[in-house]
Amino acid sequence: MRIAILDPFSGIAGDMALGALVHVGLDPEWLRALPATLGLSGIGVEIREVIRGEIVCQKVDFDIPPQPHGRHIRDIQTLVAKSGAPQVVRERADRAFWAIATAEGEIHGMPPEEVHLHEVGAVDAILDVVGVIWGLELLGVERVYCGAVALGDGSVKAAHGILPVPAPATLKLLEGHPVRPGPEGSGELVTPTGAALVRVLSSGPPPAEYLPLRSGFGAGTKDFHGRANALRVILAEAAGNGGGSEDLVELVCDIDDMSPEYLAAVADRIRDAGALDVTMLAAAMKRGRPGTRLEVLCRPVDVQKLEDMLLVETTTIGVRHRAVRRRALPREVITVAVLGHEISAKLVSLPNGRRRAKPEFADVQRVALATGRPLQDISRLAATEAERRSDA
Repeated sequence: MRIAILDPFSGIAGDMALGALVHVGLDPEWLRALPATLGLSGIGVEIREVIRGEIVCQKVDFDIPPQPHGRHIRDIQTLVAKSGAPQVVRERADRAFWAIATAEGEIHGMPPEEVHLHEVGAVDAILDVVGVIWGLELLGVERVYCGAVALGDGSVKAAHGILPVPAPATLKLLEGHPVRPGPEGSGELVTPTGAALVRVLSSGPPPAEYLPLRSGFGAGTKDFHGRANALRVILAEAAGNGGGSEDLVELVCDIDDMSPEYLAAVADRIRDAGALDVTMLAAAMKRGRPGTRLEVLCRPVDVQKLEDMLLVETTTIGVRHRAVRRRALPREVITVAVLGHEISAKLVSLPNGRRRAKPEFADVQRVALATGRPLQDISRLAATEAERRSDA
């Protein structure tokens, strides 16, 4: 299984991550075409080699004409939805922007939908988030890990005035992830965009053992004397390469006094907030009342947030949680052509070396409606084509 390890020894920002991905093999021409892919015209992309602390790095800058100063979360979602990015990329990008909007909303006391994202709603931040998430997919990365994040020190001037470093929303996004202050005199080293990427992508600290394949550095804008202001990214193969195991948390609550459609809506919101899986099971409650057991699988970093959502948005008065261990098969998302239409399919590698494909239902349904063919026919054709490509 191919993994990526983020080494934020001098913090992390979106442009630093893009530069590091280019350094380890992301096609620069693909990145130069990204603004047009997102429907953003008149934007130039400069990719160049620079030196940071005697280390050769790649630096990515966007030349952006005047744009709206910030956007609301729905505006950004619409833009990403029209990009043509694979579904997994769109979903992770949405999670990143929702994470930022939720953190900003908690800081300023307003719903995420009403938050006006200033710096993060700008075009360069949108390109950073989508570019990093999509770039990792193009590089075949199946899982991302991140070491302790250097936060910087001092204060920073933002749209809301002078803020301490790390900015409040940035620190909230990093809750549950190892961080450390400094180095002294460095100022802000972590942007909200960089923190959101860590929150959405990281599966936790780097594994104890892995096989490094390539490494590269993405330069930050600041150029400190005597030390490198850069983000290192390591592409590697996970030890064993037979499907990774990870420690997760399962949240459980039982509910017998809530309308089913409202409960289903809450389950959808919890999925959007970062849950790995949400299951609703029929349960018999006290005095034989029919109820629902809600089980939420999540990473440790998301426990507090999702536990709070269950207590606030459902009628439960208690949530249990327990540590679980999950083994997940290596997987990748590919696009295949069926009857002249594109369908995304998830391709998993089995322990016996074989591969199995599962087409995305939404794409299968769209093609079935367009061609008049049965859903099962379209699904079978897509799965066969995906598995044929994997054997080629």
